[in-house]
Amino acid sequence: RVQLLESGGGSVQAGGSLRLSCAASGITFSQYVMGWFRQAPGKQREGVAVISTRGASTYYNDSVEGRVTISRDNAKNTMFLQMNSLKPEDTAMYYCAANPGVSRWPPTSADFGDWGQGTQVTVSS
Repeated sequence: RVQLLESGGGSVQAGGSLRLSCAASGITFSQYVMGWFRQAPGKQREGVAVISTRGASTYYNDSVEGRVTISRDNAKNTMFLQMNSLKPEDTAMYYCAANPGVSRWPPTSADFGDWGQGTQVTVSS
C-alpha cells in the first residue's frame, strides 16, 4: 500500500529555515507527481509547491516563491521542501501528496490521491 511519511517539521523563529522530507513507499515514485500542501488552523488546505515526475517542472504558491525550493530524489523515493526566511504565516501542518500524473498544471489538492499524515511547522515572531 502507498505510504508517504513526512519529517523535518519543527519550531523555528522567523527568518529561520527548515527542510522537510517525504519518504514514499508502495509506489513507483518516479512515475508520480509530488506536492507539498499546508493547512493552518481555521483555514483551507493550500498548495505550497509541486514537482513533476522527473523534476523538470515545478510550481510554487506566490506566498512562498523565492523562499522555498521543492526537489526530489527518485533513486531514494524521497521528496524535499527547503524552506528559508520562514514567516509566522508559514505556520501550518505540512502534507506530502502524490498522484500518478495530473490533468492540469498546476494541480490542486483535488488532483492528488495519496497523502501523508503531515508534519507541523511552527514559526514564531
